[in-house]
Amino acid sequence: MAKRALILVEGNPRGLGLLYVQAAQRLGLHPITLSADSAQYHYLAAESIEAIRVDTDDRDALIHECSRLRATYDVAGITSATESFYATVGKLCRLFNLPGPNPESIERCCDKFAQRQLLAEAGVPIPAYRMAENATDVESSAREIGLPVVLKPAVGLGCRGVRLCRSFDEVAEHTNYLLGGKHIWRSPPRILVEQFAEGPYYWADIMGDRVIGIGTGDTGPLPYFVGGESTFPALLTDDEHERIDDVLLSCLAALGLGWGPTGIEFRWTKRGPVIIEVNPRLHGTPTPQLTQLAYGIDLVTEHIKLVIGDEWDLHRSRSQTAAARFLVPDRDGTLDWIGGDSRAADIPGVAEVKFYVEPKTTFIRKGDHRDCIGYVIATSPTLARSKAILQSAVDSITWSITPFPTLGEWNNLRPLTSPQPEKTPDKR
Repeated sequence: MAKRALILVEGNPRGLGLLYVQAAQRLGLHPITLSADSAQYHYLAAESIEAIRVDTDDRDALIHECSRLRATYDVAGITSATESFYATVGKLCRLFNLPGPNPESIERCCDKFAQRQLLAEAGVPIPAYRMAENATDVESSAREIGLPVVLKPAVGLGCRGVRLCRSFDEVAEHTNYLLGGKHIWRSPPRILVEQFAEGPYYWADIMGDRVIGIGTGDTGPLPYFVGGESTFPALLTDDEHERIDDVLLSCLAALGLGWGPTGIEFRWTKRGPVIIEVNPRLHGTPTPQLTQLAYGIDLVTEHIKLVIGDEWDLHRSRSQTAAARFLVPDRDGTLDWIGGDSRAADIPGVAEVKFYVEPKTTFIRKGDHRDCIGYVIATSPTLARSKAILQSAVDSITWSITPFPTLGEWNNLRPLTSPQPEKTPDKR
């Protein structure tokens, strides 16, 4: 009898890919990752997961590989832990008659400008926005909207290229960064200029058309939006829950979503909930772990069940609180050492301690999710207790980064390239 397989198009180097692999194995499936560069996903080798090299940007190559695998395996489903390939997954599922998302809806949602247009047409509360393709348009859009504004690529992930600008000098500086060759574009350069929605930050996880839960937290020190601390569930009144749920479900209707997972970010402003972003996927780690610890719902497993045509179970089996903190260095340089994970993990209530880096790693901050070098998760019956446990664990972790030499220091260190006159001895 052919082995049941789950095909994963690409992975995720920061933990979510591993969760999909492990969940597939628990469901009795054989996970197979198709990737242009599987070496970037270290968990594949560590877990002895089958990986096949294929150009995942080439739809015909993917079709050929999936067809070849169907001759050997009972392919139960195709999915991805990466938003960039989720529309491709939808097209493959449609071609091979497997359950999957609507690829057209995914493509519209992943284009932030198209997403804003659809949400605005449906009356969903969003920040004021403009689209720009050059520096002149960016500046005029910022003047029309009014400072401060957020500049972000129209297509992108992980807050790459996203920055808050409080002055027109900052607008010009970041525009030059985005359009001057430093930012890597996966599509023609287009910049979304957006009003900065001020207020507490929240995120919601949705499966199908059901709101699973709402968390809150911070996005780290501005002007960037690097992960900070998250807690789940958020403390909200019944009225606040009702208002938020109405807005969230309006997003699904406006964007044609409602199959599988959706992650939505929003802020509570003077207008109430204002949508910042809708993502047709699960939030990245450690968000799925928070939901499982607090509610007993394994979103990754339930997503895979949907992918392979099984019935999912979204009922809560527990009522706890969970909190997570990203570990983010405050400087660039070489990581000399990092430790304390064992001490932190031994603290009662600590659920997970994860490091993304190893000693002697060269570290350059980029102002996005790649600045995080790890995270800690804690859980308990109360929010106050979970936050206290989390703080104790974070305090147990230490690291040392040697800053890069300054230009003057570097000139003193590097070999001279031309003869230099002898110095007069210092006779002091």
